Amino acid sequence: MAREDFYETLGVSRTATEAEIKKAYRRMAMKYHPDRNPDNADAEAHFKEAKEAYEVLSDAQKRAAYDQFGHAGVDGSAGGHRGGGAGGFSDVFGDVFNDIFGASGGGRQNYRGADLRYHLDLTLEEAVAGTTTKIRIPVHVNCKTCDGSGAKKGTKPVTCTTCGGHGQVRMQQGFFQVQQPCPHCHGTGQMIKEPCNDCHGEGQIQEHKTLSVKVPAGVDTGDRIRLSGEGEAGTNGAESGDLYVEMQVKRHDVFTRDGSNLYCEMPISFVTASLGGELEVPTLEGKASLKIPEGSQTGQQFRLRGKGVKSVRGGAVGDLMCRVVIETPVKLSKTQKELLKQFDETMKGSHKHSPKHSSWLDAVKKFFD
Repeated sequence: MAREDFYETLGVSRTATEAEIKKAYRRMAMKYHPDRNPDNADAEAHFKEAKEAYEVLSDAQKRAAYDQFGHAGVDGSAGGHRGGGAGGFSDVFGDVFNDIFGASGGGRQNYRGADLRYHLDLTLEEAVAGTTTKIRIPVHVNCKTCDGSGAKKGTKPVTCTTCGGHGQVRMQQGFFQVQQPCPHCHGTGQMIKEPCNDCHGEGQIQEHKTLSVKVPAGVDTGDRIRLSGEGEAGTNGAESGDLYVEMQVKRHDVFTRDGSNLYCEMPISFVTASLGGELEVPTLEGKASLKIPEGSQTGQQFRLRGKGVKSVRGGAVGDLMCRVVIETPVKLSKTQKELLKQFDETMKGSHKHSPKHSSWLDAVKKFFD
């Protein structure tokens, strides 16, 4: 299979400047570096292709040979020359390594605290009307005894003797050098000889704190509230993370919610369904009256406008949709059964009382014919 053109590998034109080639390689290395894509053979292959292309195109002499003779002009020489256009391969790889791992050298690094997430269970009534509630969460905070330094009170961290306080060490891998966090100080550039008795050198301890959360009216499952700075504490004076409170609305005994609308299922007797009537139905604001027309069927849905929910995102108040279900009477007395049989006799011979049943029989007859 033909090898891909080096310019195409890096996604640059044949007239690209050294700076453009370096920028393109850094972008490719950041994307496909094996440490960012563990156990990904495709990413590793892309990384090697980009490295080979950069080795050639970053060197003026090799690039000229490649432009004139193609791959044949540079085969066998890749990796054997460290010179170079754009500052040399090892220099740019060090830049890429820093971008990937956040290494900058020069002492203890400041890292923003981690964000936290908390699931808040709400009743439907609380979600619709809004509420204020208190939550208790575990968090890591800076140790007050050592002010987050990790060192015993009266002492200070000392410069790491392995990296000289840079937090990074250089390692030779083949023909180029890479930087990695110091294995002794873990990239901080400092070591603690006498750890704090309270935090054991970590600089942070776990505590529980109670927060007041104001839940706006109209929230639904999945909505989130961000409490800025209430997450984990940052290291070495960096800002704290945020706390995201995620809503989870509990199942309701009467209503289900879909957006701004509420739904409920309402059982009615076959007498009410046949003769019609007026029923009291529950809403989140109290009771409401619903008129059931005579001849209502199971599954019919009636709308009570404005009895739903006003979403936290705005818009009009939704509706309450009431679905009627005709309930078959059970545990009938002997007298009730006799009355039903008498009623059934009066229904025979006439299809006008059961239009759905009649149309169904016609469809069955047509099917068999």
